Amino acid sequence: MPDHVHMIFTPLVNEQAGEIYPLGEIMDAIKGASAHKINRHLGRTGKVWQTESFDRVLRSSEKLDEKIQYTLNNPVRKGLASTCAEYRWLWYRGSKNPYRPNE
Repeated sequence: MPDHVHMIFTPLVNEQAGEIYPLGEIMDAIKGASAHKINRHLGRTGKVWQTESFDRVLRSSEKLDEKIQYTLNNPVRKGLASTCAEYRWLWYRGSKNPYRPNE
């Protein structure tokens, strides 16, 4: 999306602390690394992301499926692509991307 990002992920476990990495820590790392690359690419400095993130913890596979479909269909709803497979910024981690089988 031109003005926001949707991500669905499972946090890793911090083996030393014996707990799941906190969502705030994960988001700070993602925002920091991506802001650095974006600013370098654009030849500028400064903030890229809002401080706040609008996160949700999903506790059931039903809700997960619902959120995956929402995320995949977002560029279609916004008129950025005819299908989710046409949206160039869709990234799917897996052995084979079910939305772009030729990749």
